[in-house]
Amino acid sequence: MDFDLQWMLIGLPIAFALGWITSRLDLRQLRRENRDAPRAYFKGLNLLLNEQPDKAIDAFVDAVRHDPDTTELHFALGNLFRRRGEFERAVRVHEHLLARGDLRAADRERAQRALAEDFAKAGLFDHAETAWRALEGTRFEREARLALLALAERSRDWPRALELAAGLDEAAEGSFATRRAHYECEQVLASDAAGKDADAESALARAHALAPQAARPLLLAGQRHARAGRPAEALAAWDELRAVQPGAFLLVALEYAQAARAAGRIAAARDTLVAEHARRPSVELLAALDRLDAAAGGEDDAPARAAARWTGQLEQAPSLAAAERLLALPAAQWPAGGHEALRAAVARASRPLQRYRCAACGFEAQNYFWQCPGCLSWDSYPPQRIETL
Repeated sequence: MDFDLQWMLIGLPIAFALGWITSRLDLRQLRRENRDAPRAYFKGLNLLLNEQPDKAIDAFVDAVRHDPDTTELHFALGNLFRRRGEFERAVRVHEHLLARGDLRAADRERAQRALAEDFAKAGLFDHAETAWRALEGTRFEREARLALLALAERSRDWPRALELAAGLDEAAEGSFATRRAHYECEQVLASDAAGKDADAESALARAHALAPQAARPLLLAGQRHARAGRPAEALAAWDELRAVQPGAFLLVALEYAQAARAAGRIAAARDTLVAEHARRPSVELLAALDRLDAAAGGEDDAPARAAARWTGQLEQAPSLAAAERLLALPAAQWPAGGHEALRAAVARASRPLQRYRCAACGFEAQNYFWQCPGCLSWDSYPPQRIETL
């Protein structure tokens, strides 16, 4: 018993000494590793700020090698790869993070979101959709739903887009009624192309119910009536469009004139177009009035009336489109101010096109410079203007 106690008294100090030495060695190693990792991290950050992304990536890779448990370095590295267009490497970084069993839930969600962005940027939309779906029930769920909606729009999967937008509406994530109406209108076009008139009619009714003030359902309704030989119904739909969305009426002004001609309502349509032009002068409305005058026929004063309209348009809003229309009419029919209005419109339109261009760097300017503001070269501007279209 005395022998055992003696050895115990000798062994305890030795064991304590060995433990202390081992702990000091481990602590020194830990300090060295912790010192190396931040050094590599700050080196990478400094290189990144100095716009040296290649060297910055090497530094971050070295930092991750020293401390593979540092998730923030993985995220920084993955984002760098994505910004540089190296999507495959970005995917590997984020998949490596997701494969770790000790990753916190919040970091796992971040990694999943970053992976979805990698796939989307790389154009791998099927993989991106799978990655976004994995974020359902997380704090990134709304972002994931919006991304899935964008993917559905890109792939023109309108039923899927409708389903996603309806879910966002139910979740009170904003109003998607107008977008849903657009999706229904896209289905109208697809059904018409396939000859499914009943399906197109149903989709159009749903679109109008979703967004009664939207322009597209009314515009499409009028076009479908016109194609079906129902000009009066087309005019009624476009009159409603003119009431709720006056600006969008310009998109069908010419078709409105054509429908009025087919329905025998030329005089009423002319009054409507003249009143609209008085409120909102535009080339589209004047072109529609020209079409009505051509449809009426037999009116000797029609060219003079058209020339007066286009001259007034040039005086109010000079444009090359209006100038071209006036030039298409007989010069003898032009009103007194026609030539001056035409000259002013052409001068106004051509002025921004006349520029000086630096022979060294291609910098363009309306004024002549002895020293180029772009590349600071002297005498690099030829003295002759060029016209750029």
